[in-house]
Amino acid sequence: MCRLFALTGAPRRTRATFWLLDAPDSLDEQSHRNPDGTGLGFFGGDGRPELFRQPIAAWEDRRFAAEAREARATTFVAHVRHASTGAVTARNTHPFLQAGRLFAHNGVVEGLDALDEHLGDARSLVAGDTDSERLFALVTREIEAAGGDVAAGITAAVRWVATHLPVYSINMVLITADDLWALRYPETNELHLLERPAGGQHGARPLHHADAAGATRVHAADLAGSPAVVVASEPMDEHPGWRPLASGELVHVAAGCAVTSTRVLADPPAHLLTLADLRPTAAASQRQTDRT
Repeated sequence: MCRLFALTGAPRRTRATFWLLDAPDSLDEQSHRNPDGTGLGFFGGDGRPELFRQPIAAWEDRRFAAEAREARATTFVAHVRHASTGAVTARNTHPFLQAGRLFAHNGVVEGLDALDEHLGDARSLVAGDTDSERLFALVTREIEAAGGDVAAGITAAVRWVATHLPVYSINMVLITADDLWALRYPETNELHLLERPAGGQHGARPLHHADAAGATRVHAADLAGSPAVVVASEPMDEHPGWRPLASGELVHVAAGCAVTSTRVLADPPAHLLTLADLRPTAAASQRQTDRT
């Protein structure tokens, strides 16, 4: 299953060292589980987005590893891809950049011809073949229509998708230099949030996370003295503060790590897909990783 990870400590910059698929004792296993691309996006000191994407497992790309190890930024988003729609290429690798925002998605949306028609001129924002980048283009268009209100744009986009298209999951994370938004919908795939005080549960400790599959690892020594908010596909340590987002819950984390939450979708999708409904490649991309 694709993995989502996002972190914000805005307005403070955090030096976070990322390892993506970098578990020396299980490289072969991990490359079979999430083989199709690895990406890291963040906003550095100048407030500009930086984006590194490769259509291969990260452990195969030493340049990517070097870039990911020393990133220092206010907000981060990372993604490990198991392809469901679109070829294994750099342009189909998450995160995606549009209108100065970075976006990553875990799930499957079908009915792409209808989505393309609905996008109209906004289809030009899409460089690749994925349902994810098309979904982002719809979000971008609706943000513009809402006068720059990101929450309103996300809400309008996902409500249209939930009403008109077959949906398996549209879990997403969107970041700017100062803000983070995360949505879980529907209950199909998990998405978790941690409001982490400075030093973590026990105080004076860096953030050091690894998910159960070993697909995403992050170490941020700066957070021994600074608060942060983390969003991930699953809890990444034993901290008791992890909580699952509810289906349809949109979370906004503003500068200063102020968290607000709104239920923007109360009902399941009008055309809810199951694994049995998906093409074999899409179904394989969405199966839960064994946590044992």
